[in-house]
Amino acid sequence: MQSMQRAVINTPNGFASCASEPILLELSEVIAQHLRPNLQRIDAEGVYPKEFMHLVGTLGGFRQGCPTTLGGAGKGIKFTMQVMEEIAKECVSTAFIVWCQTVCSWYIQNSENDHLKQHVLPKIITGQALAGTGLSNPMKHFSGIENIHITATPYADGFILNGTVPWVSNVDTDHYFAVGAKIVETNDYLMAIVLGGSQGLSLGSGGHFIALEGSSTRSCILRNVFVDKDSILSSPCENFVQRIKPGFILSQTGFGLGLVSSCVELIKRSNKSKRHVNRFLDDQAEDIEADLYAAHHKIYALADEIDCGERDARPDLLKEVIQARLLTSQLVLRASQSAMLHAGASGYRLHSAVEKKLREAYFVAIVTPALKHLKKMLSDMQESPAV
Repeated sequence: MQSMQRAVINTPNGFASCASEPILLELSEVIAQHLRPNLQRIDAEGVYPKEFMHLVGTLGGFRQGCPTTLGGAGKGIKFTMQVMEEIAKECVSTAFIVWCQTVCSWYIQNSENDHLKQHVLPKIITGQALAGTGLSNPMKHFSGIENIHITATPYADGFILNGTVPWVSNVDTDHYFAVGAKIVETNDYLMAIVLGGSQGLSLGSGGHFIALEGSSTRSCILRNVFVDKDSILSSPCENFVQRIKPGFILSQTGFGLGLVSSCVELIKRSNKSKRHVNRFLDDQAEDIEADLYAAHHKIYALADEIDCGERDARPDLLKEVIQARLLTSQLVLRASQSAMLHAGASGYRLHSAVEKKLREAYFVAIVTPALKHLKKMLSDMQESPAV
């Protein structure tokens, strides 16, 4: 665990990215010891990998995309994504809650709220406190897909929140998460950080999912929940949403790329005994590897540009980010289907490795922003370039 070797992630066709810290080597050991033995319990029984999440925090896995001025590692979101990639090779659900954790810190570090930066952000980036995202509904609202579910009424030095969000992942009574709300009798909105155990906030069952068990996905019912000014990320928040959106969307490609990589390995494994017939399938391992290689180059270049979110983005960056995220969704669907077809009957068994990848791929294509949401955003941009 204390090895000082240079960590290397191998990707198709010799493409490799190196880290100057040993965190990825240490992470691989933690995955082997604390995640891999529990995959069945997480996927089938819905066991939340809390110990593993705290270990990722201890290693520094949540600090990578946070600036050094705020206590982070200052490596940028590319390194955050590489952490997710390694975890997603084993379990996309767990990689997703790692994304939830890091994207909550992304909101805070890109806000102008010094109280959150000084008192909440350090706990999240070290894994001392766990955190969800909670902004699926506002992201859909600002894209014209659904109405916002929470209202905010001004009160004293803050707001009273009321409403229901059906699904928030990586949330519990001692977890932080973000909410978006419409300020009553105005056309303005706010975003805030709340604690799952806040007075008036009830956490219910989010239901059962085919590839999201173990993610602590809950319904959140807010009845007169008070948030003071120290908890407000931004109000009004339209400009804030635009600022956080590129990092929010692009960082999701981390768990998608990891899933594609694992599908390639499963295809190669199947070909050890079935290459003579698998060679007639459309998508071969080398085809998907080539596309994964190209996706890595494009996505990592965008991640380097976004870095820790400390500088203004160029006007057309968001469009390229959306295209990269869309490409990832399409690639995971191809890769997982190919892995299943290469495996054949042996993969068509409940709890087989290939069956799990297929279910996980649909999650990557459905989670906000979903494949159809991404296409709508691109269409809106084409119709109204200023959006």
